[in-house]
Order: sequence, then structure tokens, then C-alpha cells
Amino acid sequence: MTWEHNEFMQMTVKPFLIPADKVAHVQPGNYLDHALLVLTKTGYSAIPVLDTSYKLHGLISMTMMMDAILGLERIEFERLETMKVEEVMNRNIPRLRLDDSLMKAIGLIVNHPFVCVENDDGYFAGIFTRREILKQLNKQLRKPNGGRKSGRKEAEQ
Repeated sequence: MTWEHNEFMQMTVKPFLIPADKVAHVQPGNYLDHALLVLTKTGYSAIPVLDTSYKLHGLISMTMMMDAILGLERIEFERLETMKVEEVMNRNIPRLRLDDSLMKAIGLIVNHPFVCVENDDGYFAGIFTRREILKQLNKQLRKPNGGRKSGRKEAEQ
């Protein structure tokens, strides 16, 4: 398949970014009850963990919190008020830079609903989501001729 605008796949993640100021997040020192509230209110399954200067420390999810409060005989909900996000969060997460290629991002997004993006200084810039790239891909595929070249020029190439 040849694209009419082959540059689509050569693009960086920057145009597809959901900016940091639009992304719900928590801080490492927040208690799990606060993280649970943020996740519940936003409807997200996971959110970034950022410090006050917007440095990315990891991700926290509902599953991680539930694993942390699951006792042998019951769910220990009281632990939500005493455990901090930094004790439970996943620090080993995929990351992208603003100038990373769309191809690299697509490779990561296959296994994650979103990937955190950092600027050149390592500060959180936003997230690259599976939904956003699928919206743009859908738009490319629905262009006239399915985004492909047509006519004599294609036959000559």
C-alpha cells in the first residue's frame, strides 16, 4: 500500500500528544485513597505519577492499588489511607520523547492504552494514546482513494 501522504508515518509523536495540562495525574506522596478518587472520577484505568516539577516517576492503576490492599482473608480498605502512591506505582514504564517517530510510538502503543511523553529535559509533556492514533489513522484511510496514489503516476512508479 502506498500512501498519498507518506509523511504521515514519518511524523513525530508531538502532533498526536494530549498535553500535560489536560492529563489527570497524582504525585508520589499522595495517599492511595486520593489516587483512587482521581481514577474513579476520571474513569481512567491508569494515570501518570508526577512530582511538583512535572517529572515523570511512573504510573498508578486500579489494579496496582487493589493488589496492594488485598489481604489474605479480605480487602483491607483502611490501607488506602496509609499507603502512598510511591509504594505501589510502576516505575518501569515505556516512555517517548516529543521527537520520537510515529512508528516507534505505534510499536509501544500495541501493548499499552497510552504512553507518557517527555520533553528534551525529561519533563512530562503529555500522553500518546491508542485512541488518538487510531482517530488519525482512520482519517488518513478515509481520504479519497483510501490515502493511496492513483492514476498514471502510480503505474509508472
